[in-house]
Amino acid sequence: MAVNTAKAGEEPGRTTQGKAFTLLEVLVALAILGLTCSSVLLVINRCMASTANSAIQMEAFQVAHENMERVLASESVSESVEYGTSELYPDISWQTVIEAFSEPMTGQMWVRAVCSADYVDSVGEMKTLELVHWIGSLTDQQVNQLSQEEDLEALAAEQLIDGIEQAAEYAGVDVGTIEEWIEKGLQMTDEGAFIKYNLDIYRQGSGEPSEEDRARQVRSIEELAAALSTEQETGDDAIEGADGTDPTTGLPYDQLQRMDVGDVMDRSRDRQNRPR
Repeated sequence: MAVNTAKAGEEPGRTTQGKAFTLLEVLVALAILGLTCSSVLLVINRCMASTANSAIQMEAFQVAHENMERVLASESVSESVEYGTSELYPDISWQTVIEAFSEPMTGQMWVRAVCSADYVDSVGEMKTLELVHWIGSLTDQQVNQLSQEEDLEALAAEQLIDGIEQAAEYAGVDVGTIEEWIEKGLQMTDEGAFIKYNLDIYRQGSGEPSEEDRARQVRSIEELAAALSTEQETGDDAIEGADGTDPTTGLPYDQLQRMDVGDVMDRSRDRQNRPR
C-alpha cells in the first residue's frame, strides 16, 4: 500500500530544491560586491598615496628646516646661493638663497633667507617646499661688511685672469714670455689664476722687476685690496704738505677716498700706460 508523505501545504511531488538562487540573482550579487570592493580599494589607494605624500613632504620640510637653522646659527651672512642634494634623502634636492634688500623709504638694509626643498610626489609631479625668514635689518657694521664683500667680488672680476693666453694678451706679450716671467717669480693665486696687478709689475719692469717690486706681488684678492689700501695711505703721507695730488693717478686724495678700488686701479693703469 502506497503512503503519501507530503507535508501539509505542499503539493505532492514538490521538494525544497525549488528555493535555490537563480543565475540572475547570483550575477546581481557579484556586481554589487564588485562595486563595493572597488570603492573600498579606491579609498585605500588614496589613503596610501596621501600617507606617502605626507611622509616625503615631512622629509622635505626636515631638509629645508635644517638649512634654515644653519643660516640662523651663523655669526654673519652674506648674499649667496647654495644648492645640493640631501645626504639623508637622496631624492630631495635643496637650495638656500640669502638676499639683501634696501628699504626705499629709509634706505635701511634687510636680509631675507629662503630655504627650499624639491621632491617628487606619489603621482610623479615635482613639488617645492619653501621656508622664508626675514633675518632683520643690518647694522652699520654688517652693511660695511657686505659692501666690502661686494667690492672684493668686483675687484676679483676686474683683476683675475684664468688662462695663460688671456694673461699674455693683457700684458701684450706672447705665452712664452709669460712662462719666463713665471720662472722668474711671477706670482699667481692658489687656484692658478693670474692677477693683473702682478702682471703690471713685470710689464713695467720689462720682465726684470727689482726685488722690491717682486715683493709687492700678491697671491689673493684680499692681499691685493690690502696692498692698494696701504699704497693709497702711503701716498697720502708722502704727498702731505705738497699739492695734495696722488702721483700715480694724478687725482686729489680727497677724490680718491670716494672712489672704488677698481676705479683707482683703472686710473692708475691708464696713467702708467700713457706715452710720455
